[in-house]
Amino acid sequence: MGSLYYGGAPEPILINDRALTHLKVVIATKLRRQESFTLTWKHPEGHDRGYSAIWIHPSIPLRFVFDEPEPITLNMEWIHQLMNSANSSGGIHLVDEILDDKEL
Repeated sequence: MGSLYYGGAPEPILINDRALTHLKVVIATKLRRQESFTLTWKHPEGHDRGYSAIWIHPSIPLRFVFDEPEPITLNMEWIHQLMNSANSSGGIHLVDEILDDKEL
């Protein structure tokens, strides 16, 4: 389980490494362009029900921590889906990865 530290919050946002890897690509792209947006995710199993959202802004510190020591292969379709979401007025909605039959 990866961790996303945002701003001065001492507690991380827990996101699995694969999803966090893909989010990192999209978030870094948006922040490199000096673009702000929201990030919304469902709470993981075993935590309070519901979802959370944060405002991502280039001036707010952000750190990604991964449990997996090896790089994760990227699914470009998932990145495109997340990027389309990031470019909408609703911001990024962390959705589950959709795999092609050939990837199963």
